[in-house]
Amino acid sequence: MPKLRALALSIGFAAAAALLASPQAGAAKKKAAPKKPAIAPACQDFYGQANADWLKANLLISGSGMQSAFAQLAERAHQQQVDLLDEDMRSAQGGVAKLLGDFWASGLDEAAVERDGATPIAPLLSRIDSIRRTKDVPAAIAALHQVGIPVLFNFGPDVDLDDLDRHLGYFSQGGLGLPDPAYYTRTDADAKALFDRYRDYVGKLLTLAGSKPQQLQADVQAVIDLETRIAQASRPLTLLRDPRDNYAPLAVAGLDRQFRNLQLQAFLQAQGVADDSVSLADPRLFAQLDALVAGLKPAQWKAYLRYQVAAAMAPYLSKAWRDVDFAFRGAVLRGDTAPPPRREQVLAAMNLAAGPMLGHEYAGRYLPADSRARAQEIAVQVRDALGRGIERAAWMSPATREQAKAKLAQLKIEIGVPARDLDYTVQPMGRGSFGGNMLIASTWRHREEMKRIGRGNADRRWPVLPQQPALAYDPAQNRLIVTAAMLQAPVLDMARDNAANYGAFGALVGHELTHGFDAAGRNIDATGKVRDWWTPADAAAWDAVLSALSVQYGAYPWPGVPGTFVAGGQTRAENAADLGGVELALDALLAAQPGVAAPAKQAFYQGWARLWPQQMSVDVAQRLAATDVHAPGQWRANGPLANDPGFGSAFSCKPGTPMQRAAPQQVKVWR
Repeated sequence: MPKLRALALSIGFAAAAALLASPQAGAAKKKAAPKKPAIAPACQDFYGQANADWLKANLLISGSGMQSAFAQLAERAHQQQVDLLDEDMRSAQGGVAKLLGDFWASGLDEAAVERDGATPIAPLLSRIDSIRRTKDVPAAIAALHQVGIPVLFNFGPDVDLDDLDRHLGYFSQGGLGLPDPAYYTRTDADAKALFDRYRDYVGKLLTLAGSKPQQLQADVQAVIDLETRIAQASRPLTLLRDPRDNYAPLAVAGLDRQFRNLQLQAFLQAQGVADDSVSLADPRLFAQLDALVAGLKPAQWKAYLRYQVAAAMAPYLSKAWRDVDFAFRGAVLRGDTAPPPRREQVLAAMNLAAGPMLGHEYAGRYLPADSRARAQEIAVQVRDALGRGIERAAWMSPATREQAKAKLAQLKIEIGVPARDLDYTVQPMGRGSFGGNMLIASTWRHREEMKRIGRGNADRRWPVLPQQPALAYDPAQNRLIVTAAMLQAPVLDMARDNAANYGAFGALVGHELTHGFDAAGRNIDATGKVRDWWTPADAAAWDAVLSALSVQYGAYPWPGVPGTFVAGGQTRAENAADLGGVELALDALLAAQPGVAAPAKQAFYQGWARLWPQQMSVDVAQRLAATDVHAPGQWRANGPLANDPGFGSAFSCKPGTPMQRAAPQQVKVWR
C-alpha cells in the first residue's frame, strides 16, 4: 500500500519580472514584482505542523491498518495492565492484588491448565447429570446463571426507562450457540454450510464434555432441536435495536402464574434479586420456553445444558477445548487466522470475569493523586464554562435555556473510577486452576451485577472499565465518566504547559458535556425523565448550525482517498461537539488564567491538535469515509480552529487563510 504523507505546505511566489536594460538608452531597470506573502505553516495546516514529528515517526510500512495517538494510548494502557499483573504475581501478599496475581499466574501456567483438563467444569456437569425430572430443570438453569453462564434466556440489569435512577432486571431472548436466530431457519447454501460446521462443533464439545460415542449423535440432535425451537420463537435481531421495544415492566408477583414451569420467581431469588418488578418484553417467547420445560424429556435438557457449559468454558480449559473453540468461533465466526498469544487470551479473560477488580488496582497504580485532582479541576471549570455558554447560545430559546441550566445543575463528574465501589469479598483464587478461577470471578461479577437491580442503584458501575481509555457522557445518569487509563498523554500530561491540558483534556470534556444538551441530550430532561425538552424553534436553529458545519466539512478532502470528501451530513453532530469542546475549554482556560500569555494560548491549540494524528491505509480510509460519524484526524484538529478567532490571534492567521475562516463564515455553538 502507498505510504500516507502529511499534506504538503503550498507557498506561492510571483515570478520575477525580466530585467530589461538598454545601454544605448540608459533606461532604468524595471523593479521586480512584489512577492506574495507566504502563508505561515500554522495558518495553512495546523494539524500537519503540530504533528509533524509524530507523522514522520509513525508511517504505515505495509499492509492494511491504522495508527493513531489514541491507539497508542490504548496500547500503553494494555501494557500497564500486563505490568501490574506481573508484579502482583511476583509479590502481592493479600487483598485484591493477591487475587489478581494468582489468577494471572494460573492462566500463564499452561502446563497446569493442561493437567487441569475439564476438572473446573466437573461440578457443573455433575449438577446437570443430577437432573431426573423436568421439574429439576429450572433450578439447574438458575444455578448456571449464578456462575455467569446464561442458558435458555438472558437476564441482566439495565436502566428503567420510566425511572432513570433505577435498574430493572431484564428477561430477554438468548440461549443459542449461534449469534443470530435466523441461522437456524435460513435455507440458503451459505447458511446451510455454516450450520453444518456448527453441528460438527457441537459434537466435538459434547465429546469433550462426556457424551459416549454411541450416544453422541442423539445428544447433538437434542441440542440442535432445542436451540431451533428457541430460535423459532425468538424475534429477529433487527427488532431488538430500540431499547423501548425491549422495555415492558411487570410485577414479579405474577411471574409464576404466567409461566408456571420456568419458576422465574425462584430464579430471581437464586440470583439475589428482591425487586418488585422486572422487564419481560416478549411473553410469547417465554410462554414457549415455559412449554419446553414441561414438554421435553430430561435427557434432552441434560445434553443442551452440558453443551452450553462446554461452549462457555472451552476458551479457558486445556488445549483440546481451546482448539475446538477457536476452529469455529475464532476462525469461522470471527474470521481470525490464529489465536492470540497466551498472555492476550488470559488478560481478555480476566477483564471479562474480573474487570472491575483489575480496574480497582489499575487506578491505584497508574492514576496519581495530582493527575486526578487536575482532571477534576479542569472538568469542573469546563462544566462552568458550559453554563456560560448556555447563557450565550443564540440558537437556544429562553424557555429551553432555563431547562438546560436546570439539567447542568444536576450533572455529575466521576474521575478515575466509579464513585461507588464494589464488594471485593470473593472465594480465594489459587494458582492451580485457571478455569476454576474463571468461575470464581464470573460468579463474583454476576453477584455484583445483580446488585445493580433496584431503586437507587443505577449508578453502581460504569459501562466501561477504569483500565480502558474512555471519556464519555452517560445520558441516563447525566454524568461525565473519565477512566483512569484516559488520564495520560496525549490527553493529560502533568509535565507540559497546563494550557495544553485545557486544549486536550478540557476540550474532550467539553465535547462530551455538550452531548447532554444537543440533539441527543434533548431527549432526557433535568429530572431524568425521557422526553423532548426543546421547542421546535430550538430544533430548527440547531439544525441551521449543523447545516453550516456540514458545508464546511463537506469541502474537506478525505486524506489518502483522492476524489473523496468528508461526509458533512454524516459527521456534523460530532463536528459540532468538537467545536463546542474547543470553545468551552478555551473559555475555561481564560476564566482560570485571566491575561494568559501568548505562548500558553498556542500551547492550548497544540494540545487539541496533538490528540488527532493518525495514519491509515487506503482500505481503512475508504471504509471510514463511508461509515464513520467522525471526521478524520486532520479535520478534527483543523475544523474547529478555523472557526475560532482566538486561534487566528494566537498564530497571526489572517481571515481567508485555510486555518482562519472569514468572520461571516465562522460557525459558533457556545461562544
